[in-house]
Amino acid sequence: MGRLDGKVAIVTGAARGTGATTARLFAAEGACVVLADVLDELGRAVAAEIGPSAHFLHLDVGAEPDWTRAVAETLARFGRLDVLVNNAAVLHMAAIADTSADDFLRVVRVNQLGTFLGIKAVIEPLAASGGGSIVNVASVDALRGQNGIVAYASSKWAVRGITRVAALELGRRGIRVNTVCPEAGSAFMVQPYMPPGVSVEAVLPRMQPALAYQKERSLDELVRDVAYAVLYLASDESRSCTGSDLVCDGGNTAGRIVRGGPGN
Repeated sequence: MGRLDGKVAIVTGAARGTGATTARLFAAEGACVVLADVLDELGRAVAAEIGPSAHFLHLDVGAEPDWTRAVAETLARFGRLDVLVNNAAVLHMAAIADTSADDFLRVVRVNQLGTFLGIKAVIEPLAASGGGSIVNVASVDALRGQNGIVAYASSKWAVRGITRVAALELGRRGIRVNTVCPEAGSAFMVQPYMPPGVSVEAVLPRMQPALAYQKERSLDELVRDVAYAVLYLASDESRSCTGSDLVCDGGNTAGRIVRGGPGN
């Protein structure tokens, strides 16, 4: 018995990174999974690897007609929809003074508008299935401030606000809406902003100092933790959870460790 037996899920940004890991995990837990992305070749390869329970479709999350087509194709292929994972995201790193309006809006279009359009598109099919779960992948950057990510942080804080409004509006139709706020994410987004010769895989695990063992783990392991958090919120195990944040950050937002102080 899988934790998602009989369910059908759409996972955006599923061609690689957290989305691909989540899609694989969902399928292993019994779900039929629609992998949605703009990276067609990579997405089809992941779907083929998963097998008959997976299907890839091209989806630009910032384009409303793409959502209409994606939902229709999902229903035509699998007959129902139970879960949406809004995972697709882009990153822009620059000081505020060096961030153009176009830079800012490019991030907002994918991360914020894409989440809104996804929720809007699945309301009726989720309700027709008797209710369901929407999981929005936000970030620890939706819980704190950090220099250099004004567009990304703005969009991810907005995702948490969208989640709460959607939870209140859609709960009467049996639809739960929650966020996962991870520290670890796609190396493909972060690597272009790393210094030459510095690997994301080597750096990100060491950015979680609260748990002694985190720095010894691989980035793939940390991303799989995020996928399991998404799985929990997608499954019936979390039926009392809506409008909430599940923080998966190794304690990074718990507070500050004062070196040399008591308890350190």
